[in-house]
Amino acid sequence: MDKHFYFVMSRNYKIRDQSQLHFLSFATVNWIDVFTRSAYKDVVAGSLNYCIRHKGLEVYAWCIMSNHVHLIISSQGDNQSNIIRDMKKHTAKTIIKEIAENPQESRREWMLWIFERAGKRNSNNTTYQFWQQHNQPIELNSNFLIDQKLDYIHNNPVEAGFVREPHDYPYSSAIDYAGGKGLVEIIHIS
Repeated sequence: MDKHFYFVMSRNYKIRDQSQLHFLSFATVNWIDVFTRSAYKDVVAGSLNYCIRHKGLEVYAWCIMSNHVHLIISSQGDNQSNIIRDMKKHTAKTIIKEIAENPQESRREWMLWIFERAGKRNSNNTTYQFWQQHNQPIELNSNFLIDQKLDYIHNNPVEAGFVREPHDYPYSSAIDYAGGKGLVEIIHIS
């Protein structure tokens, strides 16, 4: 196990019914706008696809904003909490490495300092903390909740002023629900 690392899952983060859909959100420490560069968003999208292909993750909706990620997921493989824990660990390590090695990253020293400071303040880390610990899942046990969270996820980039229409934002499943093909292999909610 890598001792330097990189994010911590809350001990209270539990998905109790693995057969249910869940809405999750997780954010960078101090809400740092890390995801302003496509390379960092591509790490998250790629990790989602890896978890879909190799860990049984089922993604029904997703969106990467400038400092947080929203998902609607379930799982047919490992339990959802374990998959998300592993995905967050991988993305944290990979993105921090990308930041450190990106010659165009003007915020490199500042971001690494924040991640290191957060890591030192948390006894579960020895070097960096990238993701916040707080990401309580919401079980989507009604059509109303499913529709509400799906709409919320897809309209987040519109509300933030990134795009005029949800399907115009490439780092979201809205394009899939509009008949196109997005970056992550999703399952449509019927």
